[in-house]
Amino acid sequence: MADDSKKRAWLPPRWFVLLAWRTHRGLYRISGGRFGLRRPKGDNWGMMHLTTIGRRSGQERGVILGYFEDGSNLVTMAMNGWGEGEPAWWLNLQAHPEVRVKVPGDRRTVRGRAAAGEERERLWDRWREIDKNLDDYAARRPEETAVVILEPIADSSE
Repeated sequence: MADDSKKRAWLPPRWFVLLAWRTHRGLYRISGGRFGLRRPKGDNWGMMHLTTIGRRSGQERGVILGYFEDGSNLVTMAMNGWGEGEPAWWLNLQAHPEVRVKVPGDRRTVRGRAAAGEERERLWDRWREIDKNLDDYAARRPEETAVVILEPIADSSE
């Protein structure tokens, strides 16, 4: 007999998630980027602004994402608010892997890629330390959630 005593982690309704994203992005824009980003601290993720190039439009697209640092790399997840489908920024990044990120006090150009194998497991475990409900949230998606690594691009003038 299955154990039904374990409750699923609560997620707000999809409309609320979308409204929160739009509000956060609007606050970031209106403040000229002064509000809306933070560095990760301890067991808390940070928030960065990622600028991709649209895979169909060729236009710049910005999004605010949670992240943590792994050495000089930034690590995020293509989770789409734990909803179905891949987020547009992730599809754009796969088509054009060189992107720009802004974190408090720093802007940089990075190259994005999906973590695989042991590297993905290690980084997923680190996310699990930050978010105890990670596995429950991820189980709601029909596809595996990509762990995305944003690696600094070496300055070509060096």
